[in-house]
Amino acid sequence: MADGGRRRAFIGSFTAAGGPGIVTAAVDPDSGALTALSSVNTVPDPSFLTLSPDGTMLYAVSETAEGAVAAYRVDGDRLEPAGPPVPVGGSGPTHLGLFAGHVLTANYGSGSVTAVPVRPDGTLAQSASDVLRHTGAGPHTPRQEGPHAHQVQPDPSGRWAVSVDLGTDSVRVCALTDGALTLHRETALRPGSGPRHLAFHPDGSHAYVVHELTPSVTVCRWDPEGGVLTPLTETPVLPDAPAGDACPSGIVTSPDGRFVWTATRGEDVLSVLAVEGEKLTLVATVPCGGHWPRALTASDGFLYVANERSGDVTWFTTDPSSGVPGRGGAIRVPAASCVILA
Repeated sequence: MADGGRRRAFIGSFTAAGGPGIVTAAVDPDSGALTALSSVNTVPDPSFLTLSPDGTMLYAVSETAEGAVAAYRVDGDRLEPAGPPVPVGGSGPTHLGLFAGHVLTANYGSGSVTAVPVRPDGTLAQSASDVLRHTGAGPHTPRQEGPHAHQVQPDPSGRWAVSVDLGTDSVRVCALTDGALTLHRETALRPGSGPRHLAFHPDGSHAYVVHELTPSVTVCRWDPEGGVLTPLTETPVLPDAPAGDACPSGIVTSPDGRFVWTATRGEDVLSVLAVEGEKLTLVATVPCGGHWPRALTASDGFLYVANERSGDVTWFTTDPSSGVPGRGGAIRVPAASCVILA
């Protein structure tokens, strides 16, 4: 949140690989540059983060075999732990989102989604209210021997929780009632594609699913009234077949809805895709500014990329007409895994 006009970024990292935990950084409004202010290292591997709507609380997964979620108060330029970590009843939580008074975590290792109630003061209840276990598998071995929930978030209408499962090649739409998660609908995507993350169009009419096992994005129509996701078209995020490992990771839409940006590890590029009705067109790819881009976010004309293996977060300016990013600079964060802005 802003404090005296200053914006902040929060950067997650893998402490098991030498990361500092969660870094708080100042954001220069003119250049987009980041400056580290402080860090907190109270839970292992806080690999993904999310903020409360008012920016006063931050929540982090602990991506470990045991799996947990932790809450922090945003106190000026620092984060203060707000209670002990809460077990999520699933292994390897990789993503989290706020939905209907709960923190939801996507547990990759166990293929499940967990709901943890949020108290009125923003702290977490000390136990989960429900764990919804996914079922199924995909044709790609060994990556799809079972379910692997990779992302969970509310849809723009706030009616539904949407989870993306790499192991089952599907997206699940769920409801949450009295702390209990129920499956409303499961949408199948192309077998072996390995969906990883999903980003909604700003107007809430469409969603874009990036695939980890094949470098592409599926455009889907989204019906918030019925909670129905309908796949439409699929577009490559690379101009040519990859020479080696190419593992797409993050995806974001531009605030004006004209562009979709993705990051691809191995190739270490950002892709720019133009939104043209119900299809995407690949416009360009540019170097990500580091190695192994794990996540990206867009804000105020800037794009931020967490490069895990080179240990930095790079910022880019985005051309308003073409959507093509231009590198601005980088900040050192070992084993960086995600970056979000307040």
